[in-house]
Amino acid sequence: MLLLERLGCRVHFPEKQGCCGQPAINGGYVQDAIPGMKKLITVLEENDFPIISPAGSCTYAIKSYANWLSEEPEWAERANRIAERMFDLTTFIVRHLGMTDVGARLPGKAVYHPSCSLFRKLGVTEEPIMLLNHVEGLELLPFHAQETCCGFGGTFSVKMAEISGEMVKEKVSHMMEAKPDYLIGADVSCLINIGGRMHREGIPVKVMHIAEVLMSR
Repeated sequence: MLLLERLGCRVHFPEKQGCCGQPAINGGYVQDAIPGMKKLITVLEENDFPIISPAGSCTYAIKSYANWLSEEPEWAERANRIAERMFDLTTFIVRHLGMTDVGARLPGKAVYHPSCSLFRKLGVTEEPIMLLNHVEGLELLPFHAQETCCGFGGTFSVKMAEISGEMVKEKVSHMMEAKPDYLIGADVSCLINIGGRMHREGIPVKVMHIAEVLMSR
């Protein structure tokens, strides 16, 4: 919110909003998630502003509401109207505000993890990189298998913990070959998963959401 205000936006935060329901949806409890979907739709209908999310996974979940509400046409239509206003943070800054340089400064070397929700599901590939490439003093490092899943995948990391653990272990290994100072991502869930593995291995890399990076001065 502070970042958007710094970029000249007037931000309204609906206080009655709640979870998007993604954990329940991913776990197969779609019917249990529907009341929460309807509540969030209603809350977000209080104005017609663009809706900005700092998480690709939440953005994708809300954009998919109409699919889950297809048997209730009125609600599906309301969900579609919300989806049309929904943008992930980086897409909004680059494509709608027309900015790639937000005046951020962060000296050091970093690796960027493209989350599956943002990269695969939403097709957001260039925007985060464009913003990071304009951060003064920051060098973005490539690493092997950069686009591979980190292994979190919501309930996958719980139901398939052993496989998930091996996936994030491999991910961290590839990242560390680049010797970064920072790990940057645009989905908190991925950052918690990868950052948690780094912490367990005693790796002193600072984990940052891209919004934090863009706020750095």
